[in-house]
Amino acid sequence: MASRRLINPSRRASDSGSIPLVGSLHQKSRSSPLLSIGLVVLAAFFLIGYSLRGSGGFASEKEAISIGQGVSCSLDVIQAMPILKKAYGDSMRKVLHVGPDSCAVVSKLLKEDSEAWGVEPYDLEDTDSSCKSLVRKGFVRVADIKFPLPYRPKSFSLAIVSDSLDYLSTKYLNKTLPDLARLSADGLVIFAGYPGKQRAKVSELAKFGRPAKLRSSSWWIRYFVQTGLQENEMAIKKFEEASVKNSYKPSCQIFHVTS
Repeated sequence: MASRRLINPSRRASDSGSIPLVGSLHQKSRSSPLLSIGLVVLAAFFLIGYSLRGSGGFASEKEAISIGQGVSCSLDVIQAMPILKKAYGDSMRKVLHVGPDSCAVVSKLLKEDSEAWGVEPYDLEDTDSSCKSLVRKGFVRVADIKFPLPYRPKSFSLAIVSDSLDYLSTKYLNKTLPDLARLSADGLVIFAGYPGKQRAKVSELAKFGRPAKLRSSSWWIRYFVQTGLQENEMAIKKFEEASVKNSYKPSCQIFHVTS
């Protein structure tokens, strides 16, 4: 199981030398108490701001925008559910979702009369009662996707993976992607981030353990060929037609492949 890494601040306020500075200010003449107090407050403000900037407490405008624009491809899966149904039809009857927020995706599929299971690649923490219930009943499990999943070949009609492959090195991707394709009878749908446009939120770095490696569509297409996977042209056409008709604009790259 992939372990989580905690983000440790690189500096603490106590390391910034605030106490000596305050002490030196108190040694000044008491003839101007208001001035002394003002200098102490001003110095404390700058010291706190400096230490927080070093630990990630304050973000520049550019950093704040990039953090705020962190996109969840798993959320994209939920929004694409009607489009996927039109593209895959009966293949949506028995679905496996692999990725963060599997509880939300599986719950949505179950409500729409599909059989659904989920694999959460990272430890589940602070989950709600609904997610805990799905885990307890066996609909969602936590598993390290760098190793083969415990399912027989073609156990599912369709497999959907989101937010997970972006965090795998090529070494593990070579093992994980063929294994996911092995589990699906009618194809694999991959939701991946766009390079240069999306970053994981700071709060998610502890979960993923490493920054995402966002690859271009041309890289993915070449990789599919190298691994013996083929693009599902029929599914691509139906998905694009349904997307236009429903004004659906995905935030992530979407690939439809078969083994």
